[in-house]
Formats: sequence, structure tokens, C-alpha cells
Amino acid sequence: MIVGACTIELFFADSGSLKSKRQILRAIKDRVRRSFNVSISEVDHHDLWQRSTLGVAVIGSDTSFIHSVLNKVVNQVTRESRAEVIDVSIEIR
Repeated sequence: MIVGACTIELFFADSGSLKSKRQILRAIKDRVRRSFNVSISEVDHHDLWQRSTLGVAVIGSDTSFIHSVLNKVVNQVTRESRAEVIDVSIEIR
């Protein structure tokens, strides 16, 4: 069993409240879950209205597959116009 984990740090320039940030995050998380069947959750900056860190996890038996899925997740989140990706970290074990 191989586990892939990814953290994606986001900045929301147009967010004016926690409610606004959470609406954007919910849309991103739902889209990623539907598209890639991964676990995704906000893991840091819960009470800041312009920042967030998402954690993504995927389990499989092929390292290249896991790496491919996580890269596709990052690409999809990067295309989100309401959030700017600040930092990405991918770890596979």
C-alpha cells in the first residue's frame, strides 16, 4: 500500500469574510472529490478569511498513479479563479 499526501496553500484575494472563503473552499473540495475520488480537507488557517491550506490524500498500489492523481488535483485547484495557489507539497510513502 502506498500513500500520497499533498498540501495546497491558498490565498483568496477577493474574500471578504470567513463565509465567503468557506463557500469557495466547499466548491473546490466537492469538485476535487467528484473528479478524483480522493480525501480532501482544510487542514490549516481555519480562522483566517484570506488563507487556507488543503490536505489531499490518496491510497494505491502504484507510485506513478498516485503522483499523477495528486498532480491532476493540484492542476485543477490552480485553475480555480477565486483562489491563488501559494505553495504545494507532495509526499509519497
